[in-house]
Amino acid sequence: MTGHDAWALVCRLFAGGTSVLRATLSPREAAALSLLGKAIKPTTLDPQFALCPHCQQHRAQVWGDGHGERVCRCPDCGPVTVEADDVAALTLDEDWLRQKMRLALGIESRDGIDDLGDGVWRLGDARRSPVLLARDLTRVWQEPALLDRVRVAGGDIRVISPRPRTTRGSPFGIGVEWLALEERFTFYGGGISFIGSASPSTKPVVDDPATPVNGPFSADFKWATLPNGNGTPIRFTDGQAKVFAALWSFKGGATTADRIMQRAGLDSAKPSDLFKIKQKDKGKPEPEAQHAAYGALVVTQQRSGLYSMPCAAGALA
Repeated sequence: MTGHDAWALVCRLFAGGTSVLRATLSPREAAALSLLGKAIKPTTLDPQFALCPHCQQHRAQVWGDGHGERVCRCPDCGPVTVEADDVAALTLDEDWLRQKMRLALGIESRDGIDDLGDGVWRLGDARRSPVLLARDLTRVWQEPALLDRVRVAGGDIRVISPRPRTTRGSPFGIGVEWLALEERFTFYGGGISFIGSASPSTKPVVDDPATPVNGPFSADFKWATLPNGNGTPIRFTDGQAKVFAALWSFKGGATTADRIMQRAGLDSAKPSDLFKIKQKDKGKPEPEAQHAAYGALVVTQQRSGLYSMPCAAGALA
């Protein structure tokens, strides 16, 4: 009985998405139940039908025999007595799974879990990378609009799912990383542990960190080269870069200051707070350039309190 057996059972139950009879568990799976604790919940299947306790090949309708016993009529075995243990089943607590997966990936607790429908959930963002958990990889692969709904600036998308029998290599292109549930995670100490990868990043290597990648911005939004400027990249502070990255993620749409600052993970009341020139910095080239860049790239609707970044309209990331 090992954590590997316990995790294999978790993956099997999640992929199936339904309850399973205890009687159908292998000896190793049955032994692993004691490790899983709250991850597994007892339940019962439809009491009107049961898997034949004798051959375990056919589901047959259950009838009362008139003497307080229950009997199924198996097409091969004939009448077979059905005991309470014969309909005892178990199911995976999928809320437990999703919460433990978030902990394993270091997803901030303030990010909620979004149910995208048909067995796909957005667990949140791990280091600016949106994370999707899918019961079936084919569901995500055949509906690329799901990926477009969760893209954020400056982060690849991670898709986690059980490994399909027919998938080889990487089913997605650059910017989407697939993690096989059985291989990249494991059950450990009552929780889930993420198994890191030593494989190189799929992100393109950029020799000059100031090279425009996202419109006028560098890949990490710490530099911008203004279209109408003198061609010299402007460097931003970490906070300013987070504001620009958050604005970029709204793809040109007008958005409130609260949403922008929440996505940026900053405590300031509005985006412009990060670009104000302090008294001690007046006349210095860098703060002046940062302030001017904000004014050139961000449109503010004072009356309605909305902010937008027109150059991000149509952005893919």
